[in-house]
Amino acid sequence: MSEKRRDSKNRILRNGEFQQKDGRYRFTYYDMNGERKYVYSWRLDKNDPTPKGKSRDLSLREKERQIEQDLFDEIVPEGGGYTVLSLCERYIGLKTSVRNSTRTGYKTVINVLKKESFAKKRIDKVKISDAKEWLIKLQQVDGKSYSSIHTIRGVLRPAFRMALEDDLIKRNPFDFPLSSVIVNDSVTREAITRKQERDLLKFISEDNHFCRYYDAIYILFNTGLRISEFCGLTKADIDFKNSTIRVERQLQRGSDMKYIIEKPKTESGMRYVPMTPEVENCFRNIIKNRPVPKVEPMIDGVAGFLCLDKNDMPMVALHWEKYMQHIREKYNSIYKIQMPCVTPHVCRHTFCSKMANSGMNPKTLQYIMGHSDISVTLNVYTHVSVDDAKQEMKRVALI
Repeated sequence: MSEKRRDSKNRILRNGEFQQKDGRYRFTYYDMNGERKYVYSWRLDKNDPTPKGKSRDLSLREKERQIEQDLFDEIVPEGGGYTVLSLCERYIGLKTSVRNSTRTGYKTVINVLKKESFAKKRIDKVKISDAKEWLIKLQQVDGKSYSSIHTIRGVLRPAFRMALEDDLIKRNPFDFPLSSVIVNDSVTREAITRKQERDLLKFISEDNHFCRYYDAIYILFNTGLRISEFCGLTKADIDFKNSTIRVERQLQRGSDMKYIIEKPKTESGMRYVPMTPEVENCFRNIIKNRPVPKVEPMIDGVAGFLCLDKNDMPMVALHWEKYMQHIREKYNSIYKIQMPCVTPHVCRHTFCSKMANSGMNPKTLQYIMGHSDISVTLNVYTHVSVDDAKQEMKRVALI
């Protein structure tokens, strides 16, 4: 009968256990694929003290129990060898049918992860506290905004969910409310008041330089079009006979300066937006004053875009964001009462709030805005003030 193996403290070692010359313990096992694997610890039992100068870790037998449970649950040991970065890359690689803007967002997240030591951690080693600590670091140390971190977590959480479903990990360390960990410092894009809208449009119309943008900005304030939808409009989309705007595409330009035609954000985005006589006049002015390009630009088979830049190419969202930024800066340099931040999207907010406060039927407003869910119309874009509430109470009292 062979003598049982013992460690330096004369304790009997189990099958697979071994104590090396330096005192460290090793356990040998075989994973689900039949590959030989090893785990190490400076402690055999959880009650053993950690040797001086060595970092605290699970004891060997605690690790053995974990491995045994993982094999019983068919959890792939060591997270399948994936790091946070490689897991996210695999997750993104499986997302083949996404919009170009989404694909660009994925690239941004991967570029952020490549610079982070956290991304090198093996996925089965990431604890919930590790995930929270890293997100806090992104905001407090790296100065990233809440919206940027929200985008990053928007890749990590489903990536870890995929790993959980593939039995690579036991729990998703990113499955918690983001607002419970970091401060939501997002600036709410509020609608401006009717007076502010009138003052801004008056200023634009009377300015010698910015008056050329008046018609387009008036249209944005009075149709609720997304800026990418407006940029995608062609002459054929404006139906003066029926006073409608056909919305069936978005025009965008990627970071590689490539123009892209996409369908509206949702199926509800395919719609006909009614025009007021004033909006019609603005479209007539744009078409009348549209420069004749040397070569008519065509993007994915679409031509006749309404607004062209100095290179005879269609204007995109960035053009209008910059124009409106410069307009606001000039306005605020002249007047003491400052104009708040106004972007193309604020124009959309303003239109929606204006229509809601005027008593437009919510379902009608949902259709015009192109929202797939009416809760977006009511909760996200509609901004009601105390004065609005007072007026509504007075109106109801007279019924």
